[in-house]
Amino acid sequence: MDRLEEFLDYLVYQRNYSHYTVESYKHDLCDYFDFLEKEALDYKEIAYSDVRFYLMYLKDKKKEKNSSINRNLSSIRSFYKYLQMKNIIENNAFSYVCGPKREKKLPRYFEYNELEVLFETPDKTTALGQRDLLLLELLYATGVRVGELVRIKLNDINGKDMTINILGKGNKERIVEFGEYAQDILNLYLQDGRLLLNKNHNDYLFLNHQGNMLTERGVRYILNNLIKKTSLNKSISPHMLRHTFATHLLNEGCDLLTVQKLLGHESISTTQIYTHVTTEHLKDVYYHSFPRAKMPPKR
Repeated sequence: MDRLEEFLDYLVYQRNYSHYTVESYKHDLCDYFDFLEKEALDYKEIAYSDVRFYLMYLKDKKKEKNSSINRNLSSIRSFYKYLQMKNIIENNAFSYVCGPKREKKLPRYFEYNELEVLFETPDKTTALGQRDLLLLELLYATGVRVGELVRIKLNDINGKDMTINILGKGNKERIVEFGEYAQDILNLYLQDGRLLLNKNHNDYLFLNHQGNMLTERGVRYILNNLIKKTSLNKSISPHMLRHTFATHLLNEGCDLLTVQKLLGHESISTTQIYTHVTTEHLKDVYYHSFPRAKMPPKR
C-alpha cells in the first residue's frame, strides 16, 4: 500500500528511526490492514466503534498480551497522526483510545556469577571469538542499545579516556565509559581479530565474517548461540545486558539520575523501573544479613 510505504519512509528519513523500529511499525500496520481487509473497512473512514472492535480482535482472537496491544496501538496512532499531518484525514479515531493496562514485568537481568559464565564462553584465540567477547563486554560495560552498538565506528572510540561517543535515539549524542576488562579485549580485537575480519576496509567496529557491518539481527544471533554453549537456563537479548548494566549500577549505590544519563533516557520515569528490581535485592540482603530481621528458630 502506497500510504504505508510513504509513512515508513517518513520514519526512516525524517524521524531517523532505526531499521528494527521501522520493521516493528511495519509488522503492526500490516496486521491492522489485514484486519481492515477482512472486515471490508476503509482505513480513512475508521470510527471509534471500529477501533474497539479491533482491540477485541487482538485480545480475544489473536490472544495478544497487553504490552503487544499497546505497541500495536502506538504504531497505528502514529500512522494516523501522519495522515492528519498530510491532510489525508480529518479525524483520528485512535487518538481517543487508551490501551489496556500493561502487565507489571520487572526487567530480566543476569547475576554476577552468570555473567562470568557467559564471558568465558567466546574463544579469544579466534577473530570471531574476540569480536563476540568485546560485544558482550561493551553491552554490559556501557548499557548501550543494540542499534547504538552496531553503529559504533573506530573514530567514536577514545582509547586513552576509555570513552565512546554514542549516537542515540533522535540523533542525540552522549558519552559512555568502559572499564579495563572491555579495554583489554578491545585492544586485542583491534590488533588481531578485526584485522582478519576487515576485508572491505570498513570503519565500523563490529564486523561480520564477510567484513561488513554487523547488523542488529546478527548481534541477537550471536548472543543466542553463546547462551546455548553455557549451562545457563536463560534466554538472552541485547536489552537484557542493558538491564543488567542498570541494575548492577543501582545495586552498587549509583544514583538514579546518573543511571538515567548513562542509559540515554529522556525521562527519569523510564529509569525508575529498575528501582523495583533493586528494592527486591535490598530486601533480600536485609533479611539475610540483619540479625533482628531473621526469625528465631522454633524451640
